[in-house]
Amino acid sequence: MAENIIVADKINRIFELSGGNSIHVLKDVSVNIPKSALTILKGPSGSGKTTLMNILGALDAPTSGALTFMDRDIIAMSEEDKELLRRKHFGFVFQSVSLIPMMTVYENVEFALRLSGYQGNRKERVNTCLKMVGLAARVDHMPQELSGGEQQRVAIARAIAHKPDIIFADEPTAELDSQTAINVVNIFKNLVKEEGVTFVMTTHDTSLMSAGDAAYTIVGGEIEA
Repeated sequence: MAENIIVADKINRIFELSGGNSIHVLKDVSVNIPKSALTILKGPSGSGKTTLMNILGALDAPTSGALTFMDRDIIAMSEEDKELLRRKHFGFVFQSVSLIPMMTVYENVEFALRLSGYQGNRKERVNTCLKMVGLAARVDHMPQELSGGEQQRVAIARAIAHKPDIIFADEPTAELDSQTAINVVNIFKNLVKEEGVTFVMTTHDTSLMSAGDAAYTIVGGEIEA
């Protein structure tokens, strides 16, 4: 059985609204994220899957529950320690790829290495990452010269560049056609094998569920049996 890199136990997230109202977005959610594997969090819009991913990625804090990363208590960490955790150990790929438009493909990935304080050979690492996502020939292109699928692959290369332990991908295939979406998921699976990185991906596409090594369906803020 694979070792769990993240363990979330009975996570609740309640958002307080004006007028004393509140929304209970996550209700006693427990998930185990296995190391060096692809875990898929599937659910319709508004199900709570993005909120859960934000909590797993230390971008948000639960209202109650327990959360550990490699046996470290994330909830008990200071904001400074959480920021360091995200910078050194986590990577993020969002539906909106958020590439810097005035930077080339190479520069976008290299900039991420500089932000993380990467100590290795940055040029070699950038070229390796772009080769892994099939964009070695696009290093000098600007983001606007790429297709949507290519831009997403640059975002993946940027996310893996600093060798994080885990990458969180929030609806990375939502704006892509079916074949391109499958290609992106296959890149994730190959990177699990080649780099040993852990992926957590949210999706509302039921056809992608079987691609994961582990999968959870979230409906109405709860894990569906």
